[in-house]
Amino acid sequence: MFDSLTDRLDDVFRKIRGHARLTEDNVQEALREVRLALLEADVNFKVVKEFVERVRERAMGQDVLKSLTPGQQVVKIVHDELIELLGGQAQTLDLAGKPAVIMLVGLQGSGKTTTAAKLALMLRREHKRKPYLVPADVYRPAAIDQLHKLASQLDIAAFPSTPDQNPVDICSAAVAEAERSGHDVVLLDTAGRLHIDETLMDELVAIKTATKPGEILFVADAMTGQDAVTVAAAFNERLDVTGIVLTKMDGDARGGAALSVRQVTGKAIKLVGTGEKTADLEIFHPDRVASRILGMGDILTLIEKAQTDVDAEEAADMERKLRKAQFTLEDFRIQMRRVKKLGSLEGLMKLIPGMSQVRKQLGEVEMPEKEMTRVEAIINSMTRAERNTPKLITTSRRERIARGSGTTVVEVSQLLKNFSQMQKMMQRMMGGKGLPSMPKMPPGMPGMSAAAKAKAAKKKKEKRKNGKNANPSGWRNFHNVVFRAKGELLWP
Repeated sequence: MFDSLTDRLDDVFRKIRGHARLTEDNVQEALREVRLALLEADVNFKVVKEFVERVRERAMGQDVLKSLTPGQQVVKIVHDELIELLGGQAQTLDLAGKPAVIMLVGLQGSGKTTTAAKLALMLRREHKRKPYLVPADVYRPAAIDQLHKLASQLDIAAFPSTPDQNPVDICSAAVAEAERSGHDVVLLDTAGRLHIDETLMDELVAIKTATKPGEILFVADAMTGQDAVTVAAAFNERLDVTGIVLTKMDGDARGGAALSVRQVTGKAIKLVGTGEKTADLEIFHPDRVASRILGMGDILTLIEKAQTDVDAEEAADMERKLRKAQFTLEDFRIQMRRVKKLGSLEGLMKLIPGMSQVRKQLGEVEMPEKEMTRVEAIINSMTRAERNTPKLITTSRRERIARGSGTTVVEVSQLLKNFSQMQKMMQRMMGGKGLPSMPKMPPGMPGMSAAAKAKAAKKKKEKRKNGKNANPSGWRNFHNVVFRAKGELLWP
């Protein structure tokens, strides 16, 4: 979401770091660029004005101007002020009460129903709670059916409301039923409108009065930009919301809503939706988002993703197979699917410090998602015996696999060849033997012709160049963080 803003700020800070000493003139010039970058990102103009003024006051201090690294200090000041702009620190949900009542409000289409299901799953997984979903939107066609279907998929209980019931009666009866049946969190999915009207607000106020929720979360679509901020302020005025949930944070919007809503409403962003899956809901961490905006990555979020989506027992079992050289194509497919669970590779790269620059240098080069999909299709076309014992795959079987996966026999053969080489390499690595040493022939060895010497020297130079550029430190960080967490082997 913040890609364009990140690129603009990166250009500004690169210029600042280029100055050996800072002056009032180059600080003013840099802040003018920062202001334009924020305005282009659809941040509220009053918020931009106050933000830039705070940065200017701190950046013009003598300690910064006389510092040996003034550019870095200005970046730190902007980072600190961004954290403050976004709310300072992560806010937790108020789950007090027996049962705790959470009321979701917002306009139609903002994602309340999906967010209710996502939040129920998060509460069950991370807080060990027993949530109870309440479909109280009797106006939108199939809204009740949608929440019941999501509840069924997640194996979470839902109140059996019907479109002919009154929303206030539904919510009151649901809270009483949750208390009777032992559910400790009630999630009220209320109705929305295409715009704010008095009828909607009166109904929401009545539900609030009847159920006394500990949390009233305003759900806003981050793609709507400043409109989301304006609507949030209106809902807050009538309902006194306790927090904000921003959905579609994985979209290509400019991010102005996220940077403005905290300052305009005075209410913290508590949760963000980062995808369409029911597991794609995260706690909003201002410091992590500020680091992402400034291209500093977000290692903690990446590790949390790995720990959530990777089963410790599976990881240990995979390590045992690797040590015994029993890694098969079936295991390889499982590992690919595990990586896909973490999100797109491009999204993961943004969470790693330094990798945003590497991604920018790659330019239009596509990430290997399509290649992974093709490889998985080939493996899916194999029988279980073939996946576990690739040596069984004869020429006729390769032709069958190619037809089944929509690829060619050459591509199937190449996959099998690459997998065989990978197996041999892992056997050496896991056995602690390392790669076998090969005798080296120096370029200037006596008896070699001039052409042979030139060819050997060129080959050595290319090898040194490829070795230097094939695995920059950023890629090593990517491997270490994504595929290893807390010492557990997640990927060969």
